[in-house]
Amino acid sequence: MKTELDFIQPASQEQFEYSYKAEITNVYPLTGMEKLYQIQLVDRKEREDFTFRPGQFVMLELPGIGEAPFSITSSPVRHGDIELCIRAVGNLTRFLDRVARGTRVGISGPFGTHFPVEKMEGEDILLIGGGLGIAPLRSPILTVLENRSRYDQVDIIYGARRPSELLFGYEYAMWRQFDVGLDIIVDQAEEGWQGPVGLITELLKERIAKGHADRHRERTSAIVCGPPVMFRFVCDLLISAGIPVEKIFVSLERRMHCGRGKCCRCNIGSTYTCLDGPVFDYWSVLNLNEAV
Repeated sequence: MKTELDFIQPASQEQFEYSYKAEITNVYPLTGMEKLYQIQLVDRKEREDFTFRPGQFVMLELPGIGEAPFSITSSPVRHGDIELCIRAVGNLTRFLDRVARGTRVGISGPFGTHFPVEKMEGEDILLIGGGLGIAPLRSPILTVLENRSRYDQVDIIYGARRPSELLFGYEYAMWRQFDVGLDIIVDQAEEGWQGPVGLITELLKERIAKGHADRHRERTSAIVCGPPVMFRFVCDLLISAGIPVEKIFVSLERRMHCGRGKCCRCNIGSTYTCLDGPVFDYWSVLNLNEAV
């Protein structure tokens, strides 16, 4: 089956060899583990020419330390001013956790496939994120909000382990102002939490029952970002609700490591997440053994 992502070409080695000089302009703590880094390309002309699509990633290099791939978290409208949500879990990210604004870094990219949000215009959209999956999901969310009149019903469903691990909480009120349904759930409640507790699939079942199951089933697209274990349960539920499998898109960016197709940590058979993804339609994922 020909998919909507067939027109996108993998990154070439020549693309990887060019790196933009960039600077960290701001750092915002989001939780105890994640920070939001605002990064600006130094050269004004390069900044004006730099473009990306929701779902793509860049390689971030700290000179003398190393480099790693990160999904772009910001809106494509900002061009050479990008945002990356990064969790401090490895050598590079722990070093990055200690840097301040003004630090010079290298940026190469953007790379990878993207969410075809333009092809979703005129349709209902479900944006579903689990845990750190809200980071790559934030770019298509902002894109949809900036072009809200082009879409029909829009719903965001987000789940995290605990309330203290929820990301971008300061933006929720703004998202709702765009006539968007926003439902949030956590696995474990903490003091002061008054929202629902349970699995993200419980919220999804409620949202489908309220509208998406009875209207425009074949005119609904879904974007799912989160841990791979979540994909099968969420996507199976979407399919059972009547949403076409080729209109469900997932990001497998969590599998990426070197971002260059060299370390073979992200390969699924002959498919490399960093070179052939990270965004796939779910039909393609079902045909990749052990993808989820």
